Amino acid sequence: MQPLLFFIDKVSTLVGQAASWLIVGLTLLISYEVFSRYVLSAPHAWVFDASNMLYGALFMLAGAYTLAKRGHVRGDILYGFFPPRVQAGIDLLLYLVFFFPGVIALAWAGVDFFEISLAQNEHSSIAADGPPIYPFKAVIPIAGAFLLLQGVAETIRCVLCLKYGKWPAREGDVEEVDVDKLKQMVAAEARENAEGHTAETTGAVR
Repeated sequence: MQPLLFFIDKVSTLVGQAASWLIVGLTLLISYEVFSRYVLSAPHAWVFDASNMLYGALFMLAGAYTLAKRGHVRGDILYGFFPPRVQAGIDLLLYLVFFFPGVIALAWAGVDFFEISLAQNEHSSIAADGPPIYPFKAVIPIAGAFLLLQGVAETIRCVLCLKYGKWPAREGDVEEVDVDKLKQMVAAEARENAEGHTAETTGAVR
């Protein structure tokens, strides 16, 4: 089972790393538009849509990678102090009740959006030479599929944690939120406070 989980983590990592290059394209596009607008006095209306689509594609394709890195927002201040089995039970419930219905709906609707856009040869209406929109809409079901795949891996991890009492290992490039350091910091601060209180009490007694 562990090789399968590592493989899914690796796929999500590679997709996220590949999508990160869209930042380079977005930076070059915006830089070109700024130069063209303010130096050459020749702005392009289509750049607005193109930049939005690049950023949107990056945002969607990074979803599975962020899930693999456990980078999505959660209440770690409380969650991190729960035993692994309690964490796994909470995660499993949330995956089944919210994650899978939401992501399946996203991917399913995304297929419809793409097919309609492709059939209409949809282009941006902001400018006469607006860029085509259907390639961007194709990203919706693709990103949804990768996110769904990573969700399956996370669900398997929850089941294994419930069974064995500890979280399975993750693929090397994928980092977990470092809750252990947070626990150590809190414990160290508690010890310092306790020692300080003891020293004050001892001094007062003397």
